[in-house]
Amino acid sequence: MMLNKYPDWILAIVSGITVGVAYLPFNTGFLIYIGFVPLFRIWLNKSIKTSAAMSYLAAITSHFIAYYWMGLNQGASPIVALLSLSAAVFYLGLFWVLAGISISYLQKRFKIGLIIFPFVWIAMEMLRSFGPLGFSWGDLALTQVSILPMIQTADVAGTAGITLFICILNGLLYLALITDERKQFIFRAIGLWVLVFIFGSWRMNVVEKNSNTSDFSVAVIQPNVNPVQKWDRTFRAELISLMDSLTIQAMELKPDFILWPESALPIYLRTSPIRATIQSYVSENNIPLLAGTIDKAVDENGKHYYNGSILLNADGSYKMYHKVHLVPFAEYIPLSNTFPQLKDLNFGQGNFDNGEEYTIFNVHNKRFGNMICYESSFPRIAKEFVDSGAEFLTIQTNDAWSGDAPGVYQHFAVAQIRAVENRVPVVRSANTGISGIISPSGKVEQKLAFYDQGIIFGSLTFMADKKHYPGGDVFALLCIFFGLSMVVWEWTRKNS
Repeated sequence: MMLNKYPDWILAIVSGITVGVAYLPFNTGFLIYIGFVPLFRIWLNKSIKTSAAMSYLAAITSHFIAYYWMGLNQGASPIVALLSLSAAVFYLGLFWVLAGISISYLQKRFKIGLIIFPFVWIAMEMLRSFGPLGFSWGDLALTQVSILPMIQTADVAGTAGITLFICILNGLLYLALITDERKQFIFRAIGLWVLVFIFGSWRMNVVEKNSNTSDFSVAVIQPNVNPVQKWDRTFRAELISLMDSLTIQAMELKPDFILWPESALPIYLRTSPIRATIQSYVSENNIPLLAGTIDKAVDENGKHYYNGSILLNADGSYKMYHKVHLVPFAEYIPLSNTFPQLKDLNFGQGNFDNGEEYTIFNVHNKRFGNMICYESSFPRIAKEFVDSGAEFLTIQTNDAWSGDAPGVYQHFAVAQIRAVENRVPVVRSANTGISGIISPSGKVEQKLAFYDQGIIFGSLTFMADKKHYPGGDVFALLCIFFGLSMVVWEWTRKNS
């Protein structure tokens, strides 16, 4: 077998490169189908110690390629940005180590390393999504968004269903390399891919036929402002004037709702006099507006700062949402609520408090939930809004910190997955690129590219007779249960 010719470290790096490139926005998602093949040679044949080390090397390689854009953060010094990237890469790599150890051990003990791989990887992705350092962005499903039929099972099986499919493909192609029945396994891999593609195409067609363009229209504003310049006091008047101008233009289109991006103005809009001007536009035109804004509240425990959103209603009332899941080391220091002295550390981060409520907004009898930036990468947050009654989802974000890099396109692809998972339209407003309107099938109906300034105007597409499924966590837990049952069965059989 050709894999025998190369040392372990080369196989690990090749796997890391292949998987990492699959996440880049160059229509390279197909590479994930073979990304783990070199690692199989190590996991299934080498010691547990070697498997752990090579898994870490592969993970570090993959994550540096897929997420190098984290190190381009304009909001931090080059040293802090590089340290942040390195910390993220080395931390996330530990999950690959856990997966590699598990597969290698189960192969040594029960000879089931290859067949248990999909269930171990699903368990790893689920584990990685929890806690303040949770990271669902790296799920394998993200690599498949450029081929929409391949993600159409997400409403039933979540991202775990797509991960299962990718893992099985890798296993089949590995078997094609190590057995004499090469053609048989290649044909099985091709057949599986074609079957999923055909089923996904059919499912996508059913969703689109069962969806109707409503008379509920939205206007999405993308101001295209440098994120560093936004917080420059000398630029404040110009930015306010720009947002004022774009909002007036949006009002003239007569939408039912206007969406601003995250932290659209460098002010506490809820308590600022500028709110009165914006409110006058809303009231005069009877067009509600959701603005991203930082917010401040004072109680017996002192001052609290939030990254939030404020909905201005035509009757003069307002409603707030405070971001539930903050970005660690960017918006807060983990454990800083328990140990307030941690807030004195200065990495260029904010010191926000997280919100507690999944706020449901209502505009012209349409209910929606709003996610702010990084929150949209978590399936559970989107599902919580939809389960609470949201008929569509909005995303306010500022993806300009790293420039026109892969992170911008990955984040937009995440929004497409959320649309498919919940079968609801998603409306996305970015400070600059990529703003857009996404249908329940994941299809992008309109979008504004990075560095474009403008307004998107369109009506939302809603799915009629939308069925409610338990969601991706249920399928993931079933897969994990199946994997554990397999281990228990082998253990019982071996010890009986």
